[in-house]
Amino acid sequence: MEDFNLTGKTAIITGASRGIGLAIAQKLAQYGAQCIMVSRKAENLEAAAAGIRDQGLKAEAMACHIGNPDQIKDLYEKIVKKYGSLDILVNNAATNPHFGDMLTADAEIWNKTLDVNLKGPFFMIKYAVPLMKNKGAIVNVASVNALKPGIYQGIYSATKAALVNMTQTLARELAPKGIRVNALLPGLTDTKFASALISSEKILNSALSQIPLGRYAQPEEIAGAVLYLVSDAASFTTGASIVCDGGMLA
Repeated sequence: MEDFNLTGKTAIITGASRGIGLAIAQKLAQYGAQCIMVSRKAENLEAAAAGIRDQGLKAEAMACHIGNPDQIKDLYEKIVKKYGSLDILVNNAATNPHFGDMLTADAEIWNKTLDVNLKGPFFMIKYAVPLMKNKGAIVNVASVNALKPGIYQGIYSATKAALVNMTQTLARELAPKGIRVNALLPGLTDTKFASALISSEKILNSALSQIPLGRYAQPEEIAGAVLYLVSDAASFTTGASIVCDGGMLA
């Protein structure tokens, strides 16, 4: 159990107001971390953080649009002032504004998806590294779509593939600083983000037919993998892509 003890560690989780991000914040807080929960909408985020604090755990809400580098810079100025250092960063926030054939997308869709799914995690890491003074752990939440593009999700899938590639690059570059960088690749999970897939009986049945476990995941089932990756139990794991997909890619 000591390997998973996060007491005294400060963690940032983006996209933390609901779904997988909220489940991750809940899990890390349960194991002792001070969680800084980040999302775009302050009201929803504060309600999520309050729910964790009501359990006697440590969570604080800090609103920030991950697709806006200026807001990311402002976020870190607040974190530096209050905490001074950082141990864990989980880049979970993502967007998928386009659901359809890839060639029907315009430049605005490309820009929005790249800003949130790729540039956002990059700038979150860029400002986090100087605060990880001894050692640190970074997890980029990608998707199984990084390895096998999802139907009608071509642009989203491309950004997630790039995020895995960036994870591998930074794992090499940051290893001398004692900072580990890994990627988590969830499969179909019961979140509002995936509602377009789950709410369509045709698409859902097609997806489930490819998942040996025969079901989609709950957010809590993804959070445990993040706990492992940010803990001392994974002290020799960096540059890895951990797949949690019910066997879809097997």
